[in-house]
Amino acid sequence: MNFDLTDEQQMIRKMMREFADEVVAPGAIERDRTKEFPTEIFKQLSEMGMMGLPFSEEYGGAGADTTSFAIVTEELSRACASTGITYSAHISLGGAPLNLFGTEEQKRKYLTPICTGDSFGAFGLTEPNAGSDAGGTQTTAKEDGDEFVINGSKVYITNASHAKHLALTAITGQSSDGKKEISAIIVPTDAEGFTIIDNYEKMGLNASNTTELVLDNVRVPKENLLGKRGHGFRQFLVTLDGGRIGIGAMAVGIAQAAFERALKYSKERKQFGKTLSEFQITQFKLADMAMKIELARTMVYKAAWMKDQGRPFTKEAAMCKLYASEIAMEVADQAIQIHGGYGYMKEYEVERYMRDAKLLEIGEGTSEVQRMVIARQIGC
Repeated sequence: MNFDLTDEQQMIRKMMREFADEVVAPGAIERDRTKEFPTEIFKQLSEMGMMGLPFSEEYGGAGADTTSFAIVTEELSRACASTGITYSAHISLGGAPLNLFGTEEQKRKYLTPICTGDSFGAFGLTEPNAGSDAGGTQTTAKEDGDEFVINGSKVYITNASHAKHLALTAITGQSSDGKKEISAIIVPTDAEGFTIIDNYEKMGLNASNTTELVLDNVRVPKENLLGKRGHGFRQFLVTLDGGRIGIGAMAVGIAQAAFERALKYSKERKQFGKTLSEFQITQFKLADMAMKIELARTMVYKAAWMKDQGRPFTKEAAMCKLYASEIAMEVADQAIQIHGGYGYMKEYEVERYMRDAKLLEIGEGTSEVQRMVIARQIGC
């Protein structure tokens, strides 16, 4: 058992930590206020070869591993979680299903622009009445000659305004047992009848792009079917396993940022003639924060390693996502508490960490759903 990062992973961590501190962090407060998408940051990430990090060089990627992806996501999220979730979704939700289930032609046509940064990655699963419940899917894709005609809507879709295409789930028929046949289909975002609405007012992650998709008689060729017909939801469950590693890494990054702020403040702030860090109650808070962050990071790395080994990692992905997201909220809460009244003020940033962290207990399967997944995996 070796807990050391490889030379390549250490290099990526060093490079991304410097980039996050020097390029991403300085504008984070302003982007949170203005909701400006971090376009320039992603242009630089593209130039650095990060946009297709875990995908094959054959399609413009870097051929790196999942642990490297987790490291990049953590470091970006430590500086700005909006940037972190944009990157994580781009890779794990946008690129991954194309990489896992696409034909060679589909990979060259649709995965390559994601890897090179010419398009952002996105995918359409959630609907007003369907998230973890596949049976609630209402978007339909009906056959008409050599085409699918798609009607329906998707909600809370990350990156769609900046994506040239995305995969989405739709009902393509009915199975023999009467259940909905759900398939995945690649849809260009400039297709006639495809509307992207970007007007959500969010609690946090304000500089990330969260949209509603409306599809009104959108026509795509049948060759845009991704993977096997009727396997769409099954494919996205596999995709979400990988995505949960990204969410876990995001949570570790946010928690690390909150911890660092709290530790720094506790050494500067004096009360009753001593710095806060000299009081045992503060020391214990910080010790617990550091311990939980280290545990969460180890769980994320284990899930990433298992994925790269080709082993089943559904349980580990759910565990790392669940634990890391919950400790991110806890650490952010404690960081605010250590800051006292200053923690409630935006200029000290810790309140932003809590607002951003909350989505991680909800997105890609709520904490309750993660517990259901874990329960099934342990034989309940």
